[in-house]
Amino acid sequence: MDLHTVEEIVDGRTYAGWSPGDAWLAGGTYLFSEPQPHLRRLVDLSVMGWTPLVEHSDGSLEIAATCTVATLAAHPVPLFGQCAKAFLASFKIWNLATVGGNLCNALPAGPMISLTAALDGECLLLGRDGTQRSVPVTDFVVGAGRTVLREGELLRSITLPAAALRRQTAFRQVSLYGLGRSAALVIGGRDDSGAMDLTITASTIRPYRVRFPSLPSATEVRDAVLATVPADGWFDDVHGDPRWRRHMTLRFAEEIRRELGS
Repeated sequence: MDLHTVEEIVDGRTYAGWSPGDAWLAGGTYLFSEPQPHLRRLVDLSVMGWTPLVEHSDGSLEIAATCTVATLAAHPVPLFGQCAKAFLASFKIWNLATVGGNLCNALPAGPMISLTAALDGECLLLGRDGTQRSVPVTDFVVGAGRTVLREGELLRSITLPAAALRRQTAFRQVSLYGLGRSAALVIGGRDDSGAMDLTITASTIRPYRVRFPSLPSATEVRDAVLATVPADGWFDDVHGDPRWRRHMTLRFAEEIRRELGS
């Protein structure tokens, strides 16, 4: 879609100053998908030259905000491919859409949010004054379409710790339609100590984590999910009624509990 109000596209390497009507441009798959009448200038991040995936000596993995979904999906961690497929998008989208863009859009169904939240991702944010701060993915997205980003602040990367990458995982996702947007996406994890966690997304307005020191019972899982997600935390739109989303979330949580305990 043409953005007829945009007057200028500037190089992200030399850009200085932030004005109302500015926006970061990475893949642009969302940005160009609908009218953006408030925008006047785009700051191109595709020229930044950030290495998409960096494996550090401690075993952690740093994902650049400009890393494409296709690049991430090619990584051998099984959960990467599972979450990428939750896009239900064409190869053209996979090769343009970025991990950072998916997080910053903060849509409840954003599968890169699901992935990085489930693997204890830490966001590195860069301020226009040169300051940096780190925010867990679970705290980065605070509502449907809402993040903690400040005016002009930039998501630089997301780092996944080595322990989370080694974790045994289980994945469940459902859409109301055959090729529809995710209405519930639940990821479970279990580490060497036997501790288990659940990450609830798509059915809720933001990511929620539930942790257990050991394999819980079915009742404990259900009670913990309902205690963690507030009554107004279930998402409501044309892709699914909140009651159905909650039902599917609880069903998936129990299925995951059984899978991780087998």
